Amino acid sequence: MKTPTPTSGTQLTPRTADLRNPSPTLTLAAALLGFALISLDASVVNVALPSIEGAFGGGMSGLQWVVDAYTLSFAALMLSTGAFADRAGASRAYGIGLAVFTLASAACGLAPNLPALIGARVLQGVAAAVVLPASLSLVRQAYADPVKRARAVATWAAGGAVAVALGPVAGGALTTAWDWRGIFFINLPLGAVALALLVRAPRSERRPAPLDLLGQLTAAVALMAVAFAVIEGGGTGVVALLVALVSGALFVRVELRQSHPVVPFELFRSRTVSVAVASGVACSAAFFGLVFLFSLFFQQVQGRSALYAGLMFLPMTGLIGVTNVVSGKLAARYGAQLPMLIGQSLAALGSLVLLYVDESTPPFLVAWLLVPMALGCALTVPPLTITMMDAVPAERAGLAAGVLNSARQVAGGLGIAVFGALVSDGFTAGLRESLAISAALFAVTAFLNFRLSGRPAN
Repeated sequence: MKTPTPTSGTQLTPRTADLRNPSPTLTLAAALLGFALISLDASVVNVALPSIEGAFGGGMSGLQWVVDAYTLSFAALMLSTGAFADRAGASRAYGIGLAVFTLASAACGLAPNLPALIGARVLQGVAAAVVLPASLSLVRQAYADPVKRARAVATWAAGGAVAVALGPVAGGALTTAWDWRGIFFINLPLGAVALALLVRAPRSERRPAPLDLLGQLTAAVALMAVAFAVIEGGGTGVVALLVALVSGALFVRVELRQSHPVVPFELFRSRTVSVAVASGVACSAAFFGLVFLFSLFFQQVQGRSALYAGLMFLPMTGLIGVTNVVSGKLAARYGAQLPMLIGQSLAALGSLVLLYVDESTPPFLVAWLLVPMALGCALTVPPLTITMMDAVPAERAGLAAGVLNSARQVAGGLGIAVFGALVSDGFTAGLRESLAISAALFAVTAFLNFRLSGRPAN
């Protein structure tokens, strides 16, 4: 009897079989760690800002650019990086983005002056824009079953939210134990671990995805010009605002004529998509803007140390992870609109409660008053991500992720720009104006979620 010749399809060693059929959990772990890293860098720098100002100067506008150089470059390029991830393959795009992000973090830590730091932060943002949609595509590809995929996406979203929330605490600890450069150097070993996990993930297929370079360019110019106008003000700010208006009008014109636009406006014909994006915008503008302000409030207004300021965010960060889990369970049992409605309402009330804070308010009381707003956002983010992914076909997952997360990042960057401008002429008065704006944003999106919860999804 002839012995069958072993082939790749009939004889596999256990190790080869394991490499060809890797556990989805490993893919989720790789995607989650990278997403957590880029999310952490959106907030970890806030508590270190006074130390950076002490080293390099730059004033309030310089501090705003240290944060917004990352946030806005992240947001501006994410419109196209979803398509790039599809064209290159999610795993390949993720690896490239994560490697560049890790190297850019080293450049931030070694920066000799403020312009060099801001430039390295821009490079971090560019890399992060590649990592985010690619990581979500990896998670979606790893789970074919809709129920398991929903849980995995919720875990991915929760990991990013927890990383953002832990940023102030980590920033305060690293700045005190090392100095502000430590908040960037910590990314090096974590980035290496994420890349090592990626080796075990399956290679993603490449998909045709046209790039709208003109739309991307006009969107980036409009966004950066708006931020420049808000942060710098004065005569140059007026010129920047005019540039923003012209670029914005060109962007709309280009997108309406493109067969494959970076922002397909037909997505927003769905009420579900529109409300999910609006809810994400409200959460990001308020959360990032208020963490930025209260990081300065604890140190520059109340005279506390970086570590002390970071610890004052611990009550809200310690509860966010649990809240994310609760939110996912509520969404699985009752649908996504209920936790989103509860979350936006709670965040609105939390913003109003904070209106009573001034320089004489005990720091520990401020720390606990921050909790309702943060928990409201934590209840909202996982279900809005699930809602967005379920509302679009699988082949548009990368594009939809880019639109959603770009909108959130834009909102976060502009929230910092606007709130920073408001406090520049008087911190307490500007803080209260910022809180009133946050409460109004949450109230509007809570109303939209209430209206949506009584209608069929579309």
